[in-house]
Amino acid sequence: MKKYPFNATQLAATALFTSLGLGSLTACATEEVADTLLTNGQIYGYPQASSLAISDGKIVHIGSNSTTMDYVGTQTRVIDLEGAYVMPGFIDNHNHVFEAAGDIGSDCLLDKVNSLAGYITELKACGNQDTDSEWLLGYGHELDVLLDYQSLGNGEQTPLEILDSLYPDRPVAIMEQTSHSMWVNSIALARAGITAKSTAPQGGKYLKEPHTGKLLGVLLDTAGDELMELAWNAQPNRAKANYQSLINGLDEAAKHGITAIGDGRLYWQRGWYETWQQVAKDNALTARVSLRPWVYPGQDAQKQLAFFKRIQTDDTNELLLVNQVKIYTDGIINNGTARVLSPYVYSPLTDSPLGVDYIPAGELSTWLVKLNNLGFGAHIHAIGDAGVRNGLDAIEVMRKQGVTRPYGMTHLEMVADTDIPRFAALKVDADFQVGNHDIATGDHDWAIPYLGKQRAKALLPVQAIWQTGANTTLSSDWNVNDINPLVGISSAIKMPGPLDINSAIDAYTINAAKALGLEKVTGSITLGKFADLAILEGDITKMTPAEIANTQLLMTLLEGEVVFEAQE
Repeated sequence: MKKYPFNATQLAATALFTSLGLGSLTACATEEVADTLLTNGQIYGYPQASSLAISDGKIVHIGSNSTTMDYVGTQTRVIDLEGAYVMPGFIDNHNHVFEAAGDIGSDCLLDKVNSLAGYITELKACGNQDTDSEWLLGYGHELDVLLDYQSLGNGEQTPLEILDSLYPDRPVAIMEQTSHSMWVNSIALARAGITAKSTAPQGGKYLKEPHTGKLLGVLLDTAGDELMELAWNAQPNRAKANYQSLINGLDEAAKHGITAIGDGRLYWQRGWYETWQQVAKDNALTARVSLRPWVYPGQDAQKQLAFFKRIQTDDTNELLLVNQVKIYTDGIINNGTARVLSPYVYSPLTDSPLGVDYIPAGELSTWLVKLNNLGFGAHIHAIGDAGVRNGLDAIEVMRKQGVTRPYGMTHLEMVADTDIPRFAALKVDADFQVGNHDIATGDHDWAIPYLGKQRAKALLPVQAIWQTGANTTLSSDWNVNDINPLVGISSAIKMPGPLDINSAIDAYTINAAKALGLEKVTGSITLGKFADLAILEGDITKMTPAEIANTQLLMTLLEGEVVFEAQE
């Protein structure tokens, strides 16, 4: 791929266009001179076109090499694509871009081992690392492995006792792979004021040894929130670490052609909002982002609403948008915290056979009403079929009041048959992640112990909801899954009852733009929209799923500016 910079002389520009077969440049034939010209490429959705002109960050012409020449002046930068494929920039509707690539929380990584003995080995090694932080924060345990502690044959030490024996004087918190449980030691519990007599917060559970009632050192869902806030805000050089975490995440997104992101969850009590503001002030954003501040369950509603009011903005011409919040209805299946209509076959929560509500069902619509008054929609986490129904019921209240702003639900692993048509009827965006649990082959065997075969087989009804006409999006939930949109698209078209390639592309572009309220400015290659583009080495609409997943991204443009370019 060849680039010709701005400020070329008239002679150089004339020679360039002659070499490209565009004739000679004598004068611009239109009043609008392009800042950038992409030429000699293939353009998604425009089989007869080969060039694209960009002015002031927006697409002003799509056509042949010869017609696009009318937009070129001596100040135009020309990029010879050499046959590369131009697509709309990918839009990841659910991506934890802030924390996924950061150092905070990565002192000890357990995700490469799958046994409690392996965890212990890794934890011992982590203690030898040099660090200025008092807290040891890690990531990657699996709850079912952790709860199999009796199989170690080590005197049946509980998870709490294991961590206490390794770290008696240092607070430790290890997040589970999906962030829905936390493994902690006694000194960490003490810092958070948690004892065996403590009442767990709304949406959370303290796991206990069934015979003694002693804490196991495992905090499910919201039960670990306050502890993690303490740990995060105690980190040395927190502001610097936050900043670098975000830059790392944005860099990774740009490397995969992602030009817009739906923030998976903004922990605003950790200084994250201020970090986003600083990165924007430094002109370091490489994607437009819909920030979604989290509604903290059980905490002071008026305090939260006051903060949301202060930061709300819905100017779609800016790179940062703050007009949706993140709400959870429930947890996840393998923790037994996803809210279900029928009891689990197995759950670690013997006292809650139907899971948990992060926000009581009757309060969800109250939150949505108050948020709507401040200019906010919502992106709602819902995994169990009861959690999904509760979310739909709350949105239905808003629709009956005439509210038209975007509401979306994400994950949607379990959806009752009677609720499938409601997504289209209520204009609810349905967001799925299809890069985990061998979903491309329809394998949901991991869920059988919790739900039984029949319910496990019915998980993730992407095709059923798509066929109703509901706006359906695909996302990564990075770093739970691979950030690469091409992996998600490849998986989607391999699934049983597959989406076709163009539908899968829509789910990662224009459909996601609609979910973010950005469809008028991005999400497709359209005249007048921002030139948010992903340039690939080949036409993925003509590839096998395996070829799609392995296609190289060559360049990413945000508003016509190159924010990533692959090495030659």
